[in-house]
Amino acid sequence: MIPVEGHKNLYRDEHSGAIINNDALGYTQYMKMKSQKNIEKEELDRMKSDIEEIKSLLKEIVNR
Repeated sequence: MIPVEGHKNLYRDEHSGAIINNDALGYTQYMKMKSQKNIEKEELDRMKSDIEEIKSLLKEIVNR
């Protein structure tokens, strides 16, 4: 592995030329952040669905 100049956690694989990030803590934090965003997106989608259902029920009540 060849260190990438100016980046302490990046290395270049000698055989494939791929850049590899060796920062386990940063990766863990990234995965937690990504998971949290997915949870928030799912919650927002549920709320949108609930609002659509409420709107539908209100329209049904008004049309009676």
